[in-house]
Amino acid sequence: MDGTARDLRRESSGPPERGGIVIGIHGLANKPPADEKTRWWKAAIAEGMARNAGLADPAFRFEFVYWADLRYDAPLSEDGNREPYRPEAGTGPLPEGESAPSLTANDVLAPVYAGIDTLEEATGVTLVDDAILEYRFDDLWHYHAEQDFARQVRARLAERLRAFRDHRILLVAHSMGAVIAYDVLRLLEREEPGLRIDHLVTAAAPLGLAKVKLKFEAEHGALRVPDNVSAWTNLADGEDVVAIMGELGADYVASATGIALTDRRVANAYRRPDGEPNHHKSYGYLRTPEFSRIAAAYALPGSDPGAAAESGTTAKVEA
Repeated sequence: MDGTARDLRRESSGPPERGGIVIGIHGLANKPPADEKTRWWKAAIAEGMARNAGLADPAFRFEFVYWADLRYDAPLSEDGNREPYRPEAGTGPLPEGESAPSLTANDVLAPVYAGIDTLEEATGVTLVDDAILEYRFDDLWHYHAEQDFARQVRARLAERLRAFRDHRILLVAHSMGAVIAYDVLRLLEREEPGLRIDHLVTAAAPLGLAKVKLKFEAEHGALRVPDNVSAWTNLADGEDVVAIMGELGADYVASATGIALTDRRVANAYRRPDGEPNHHKSYGYLRTPEFSRIAAAYALPGSDPGAAAESGTTAKVEA
């Protein structure tokens, strides 16, 4: 194992003797069947580790929290799915966040929304966010409005975290999954203070919306990094409308143990089969170099660096 791989392994903040595991939770909208969605998340993470971290045959334990069945009668069919996982074309590392445009539509709109956000937080009247959530983020609106739905979703994630409490957990939460993850972690602080998350990664997170922040404050108190995480990294693509507020560090202060949120700008290069980009898509976030550097620390022994970037070796994943 060379120095690069050793450095990647050190990105984990937990003790080395505890086995690592990656736990994912998906975001908004209906999804393909659970087993298919699970395989695709695994494949996207493994592709990124192989191309960006130089792990020729990465293996890692993976668990997926699927909740779309609580909102939709049937999963997306193959014909109805416009955004399947497909390996990114070419070889070698994928683009870093520094390669993304320095000025995006979100950069222009964010100051406008920031003014609205400040007014909504000050008054508690969230008409703009209510419209956004109801008509653009329907699932999140129902999550806030329907207590039974919220309880069921939270229970699925909490159960999985409890089951692997003796592992170094990398929890990766995409889109609305980041809202669910934050709620669950703040609840587990009180209910099971001994349970810890080695690294929380939020991607495409709508945690900067005033409505979301007000809901958090009403249930959990002041916005901050949960006390049961050893690291929190937030990934946002500048073209991703769900992450319009971009950096979250100013909103979520350090935990009682001094852990601060780290914001990372990324370049989500996902494209639909027809070539249209989707800067919000989970697979694109999961194979960014910024995420791969974190995930590589959870690879099982034997996932040694090799010629993956050049050869396109297919990575191995263990559930």
